[in-house]
Order: sequence, then structure tokens, then C-alpha cells
Amino acid sequence: MNTAALQNSKHNTAETVISARSLRQVFSTRAAGTVVAVDSIDLTVKRGEIIALLGPNGAGKTTLIDMILGLTQPSGGELSVFGRNASEAARAGLLGAVQQTGGLLKDLTIRATVEMIAALYPKPIDVDEVLAGADLTDIAKRKVGKCSGGQQQRLRYALATMHSPELLILDEPTAGMDVNARRTFWERMEAIAERGTTILFATHYLEEAQNFAQRIVLMESGSIIADGSSDEIRALTGHRHLSFLAPAPITDLDVPVEVTEESGGYRHRISVLEIEQVLRTLLNNYSISDLEVTKPSLDESFTLLTEQAAASKASDA
Repeated sequence: MNTAALQNSKHNTAETVISARSLRQVFSTRAAGTVVAVDSIDLTVKRGEIIALLGPNGAGKTTLIDMILGLTQPSGGELSVFGRNASEAARAGLLGAVQQTGGLLKDLTIRATVEMIAALYPKPIDVDEVLAGADLTDIAKRKVGKCSGGQQQRLRYALATMHSPELLILDEPTAGMDVNARRTFWERMEAIAERGTTILFATHYLEEAQNFAQRIVLMESGSIIADGSSDEIRALTGHRHLSFLAPAPITDLDVPVEVTEESGGYRHRISVLEIEQVLRTLLNNYSISDLEVTKPSLDESFTLLTEQAAASKASDA
């Protein structure tokens, strides 16, 4: 199964915010020698899109984000943000970022932190409005070092959005937040996106990618191995789940079958790559009912595609 990224040409109707061509980042380390963190990727992001970066640890997500933010320079390839060098776009105030750690002075209060950063921008949003938008008003006098991980993430969000950036980049933005705080956070993100802000976020929460992203970019070992909507990603594996009822257990198929007895007959469940042949055999030779064919979940697709990509790279090594 070819799991190459879906063509970015389908995202061609709006202004290009991020354009990466053959983008590459290579590090040299004493322990591991040369490490290819980002391996010749192509990526196009259009204005107003909400895009999730998914991938296991070490897939290259954070390295890609650092290059888009202008924090590190690519080793090769081309990268532009709003048609500019990434560092120039950042200096122009076009970008906002919520990163996992760092960047906060623990001895300052939340309000003092917001006021300090607000002073750096020519036209920041009002400080009280920023605090309210991040649900920080009630703890504005608390020192940052006394805040929980989730509260510090909300502060990072406040700092990242106070100048109304056109591109918001989030690296594990809801780390440390409870379920209710995560839901509220994404409601805010959807409101920001409706105003035309482009959002690119890396997350380990598959349900966040499925529920809030219009596109999912799946990375493995520095490469983009899939790029599309949740449904498109789920279709890439080729696997299908088949469920049906039969009056008696069917045990002579050439694929593994899970059979459970229930009212009305025996429920059969099959997960298979070549669904057409199995369906043909069933419909031609057996009496079945309540037939349902579904794609694998995003979680299953994530596992299958990353395993396939890792195996492919290992065989090419």
C-alpha cells in the first residue's frame, strides 16, 4: 500500500501561508552521529486551515515547528512563511506560538507577565481582555511558578494571541490540561480560526486531531507519510472492518474471524485488507444479514501507517 502524502495541490484556492519544498534538517550528535530530523518534506498550508501534526516521539514535529517559527534554519530545501523568510515573518508579528515548556519567568505574576509582553507590541489586545480570553482573570495575581501545568499553558496561549497573529503554531498546546480545560481551549481555537487565523498544532491526542483539524499531517522518522482529512487518512491503510450476522458460525474463510453468539444468530467480525474477495465469497456462498463495512479508526490507521512507514525505511536502510 502506497502511503505517500496526498497531493497538496488540492489545497490551492486560498493564500499560501506556509510553503515547504524538499525541507530538510540534519543534526550531528555525539551519541547518535548524524540525525535526519526532517527528511526532504513538501508541505503547503493555506490561510484559515486548521492542521494537526501527528506522529510518534522523534517523528520530526517539533523540529518542523521550530523551522517554521524561525528558531532554527533548515539544512536544505526551501521554506517561506507568508512569502517571507520564517524569521522575517516572526519579526513582523505575523506568528504566534504556544510551546510545551520554557519562556516563562516563574517569579512574575500572570498579570505582570502579560503586561510585559504586551509592551513589546505596537497594538496589543487589552490586557484584561487577554486574561479573560485565557480564563486567567481569577488567578492573575498568582506567580507563574505557583501555577499548574495547565494554567501555564493557558498563559502561553494568552501571550501567543495577544497581538492577533495571522498564523498560530501550537506544540502540544493542551498538555497538562484536564478534559474540561481542553474542550474550552479548542472552542477558543475554533473561534480564532473563524476570524481567518491559520492554526498548525502538534498533539498526541488523536481525538483532538480528529475533532478539531481539517487536515491531519502524519509524520514518521522525519517524513510526511500521509496528509488529508481524518476520513482520507483512515482510507489510506486499505483495511476494512466487516461485521455481519449468520444463522451458524462460519469457520472456513481464509481470514481470521471473531464469532460471538447473540439474539438473531452469530455475529461475525473480520478485519481484512482485500475486502472485495471476502465479500464476494460471503454473498455467493452464505446466508448473511445486517452487513456493515467500516474503515479503521484514526487510532488504528495511525498505528498501521507508522508501522508500515517504519518497516519501509528499515528495509531501505
